[in-house]
Amino acid sequence: MNRRSTLLTVATLTTAATLALSACGGDDKAPDDKISGAETSAKESATPSTSASEPAGAGRPDITLPGDLKLTFEGAKTGDAVKDAVLADNEQRMRAVDAAITGTDAKGEALAFYNTGKALEAALDWVGQFKKANATMTGEARYYDRTVTLKGKTSAVLTFCADESKGFSKDKKTGEISKTPVTKNSYVFYNTRLDKNGAGVWQTSQIISTRGASSCQP
Repeated sequence: MNRRSTLLTVATLTTAATLALSACGGDDKAPDDKISGAETSAKESATPSTSASEPAGAGRPDITLPGDLKLTFEGAKTGDAVKDAVLADNEQRMRAVDAAITGTDAKGEALAFYNTGKALEAALDWVGQFKKANATMTGEARYYDRTVTLKGKTSAVLTFCADESKGFSKDKKTGEISKTPVTKNSYVFYNTRLDKNGAGVWQTSQIISTRGASSCQP
């Protein structure tokens, strides 16, 4: 992503951190609803990850997040079982990336479970950048306007917005939280591709983000 060079230190891992980490796997660019093709894709005390849409089965790993990090996902139920499954596994994917960064999944087992291909490569790289900066994350992130378009029995496109205005990076050593003012760039549009593997898990394989997208502004 072209913004990575500005996000290598604690001082610049700002309000975007909570969601930007999940975006990695693609470039900041205009939304592209044809991602299903071959485009380039890419907290103090642990508490259980809770979600009404949390998927079961397929040996899915348990995901916990620190008590000072809260993720909210809107529109989990569409009335279509397949679309709901896509939303649920994407939800767990976002949690998995955050768990790897905050240390509640230090080995990244859930990260590898819910990501594949370019999305997995980029997510691992992003987690590594937080480690290099000796940073973690805190605060809140909200995901909304989530829309699933099925592209067959084993492929889907999911677009959604993210509100990062209350998400911050935190220095692991000092505990200092890096806060910045809320701007239009606190809101991000995500365009993702998910592929269903043999175990029935909808893994994220491609992801593109557009920071400051007009469609996601409050």
